[in-house]
Amino acid sequence: MREQGGKIPSCTTGNFVSRVRERNLAPSVVELIEPLLALVQGIDTQLGNTDEQLAVLCAKEPIVALLTTTPGVGTVIAASFISVVDEAKRFHSAHQLESYVGLVPNEDTSGGKRRLGAISKEGNSYLRSLLVQAAWTIVRSSDKNDPLYLWAKKLEQRRGKRIAVVALARRLVGVLWAMWRDGTVYDAPHLAQQRIRGLRGAVQSLDLQTEKLTQAAKKESVKHPRSDSKAISRRSSKTSVVKAA
Repeated sequence: MREQGGKIPSCTTGNFVSRVRERNLAPSVVELIEPLLALVQGIDTQLGNTDEQLAVLCAKEPIVALLTTTPGVGTVIAASFISVVDEAKRFHSAHQLESYVGLVPNEDTSGGKRRLGAISKEGNSYLRSLLVQAAWTIVRSSDKNDPLYLWAKKLEQRRGKRIAVVALARRLVGVLWAMWRDGTVYDAPHLAQQRIRGLRGAVQSLDLQTEKLTQAAKKESVKHPRSDSKAISRRSSKTSVVKAA
């Protein structure tokens, strides 16, 4: 389309195919791109079905709801984090988990001189990329008072944006780990006052947890099972019980 001088207005991924087909394009261009549009449309349908299945599974896992109260973290990131980590208490510190994910710098120390390089990139590369995406979301966030945003911006002034984003992804690992370990929601004022190690044993009111969970449920990145899926699930479980009987 660009070779022919065509342009598509900015839109969401779900509206991309319809926006392209609304354009008044030359027949030769339409003939060329229509098979690609059909392919994209099919992939969108498959992704929608996958998102629905993910929402049904995550609705049964309360830890996912807790982790999605964190800025930049949606259902996919929370579910991937839980899948890779498996159990929060098998790590004794946030640094151990950060190393496990591959977000700590390589170290080359000799002659009493310490040299730190790029991150090790050990562990699950998919989770690591998701955490970096979450960090980018926080940096581009409209909430300028969030402690994670302020911490990243302060580091950006000294080290540059890319280094600050990776460092924020590493810090995000520690925050998610502490929340999972203690069964707490994201508490910005508490995080602003305490370091990661200071989050242990944090006591939160039921009102605060309810408020944060409600806010997280409104995120576009948080998937929710549709009512028809719940009905299907109930019917399938009922059928299984009948068969067992």
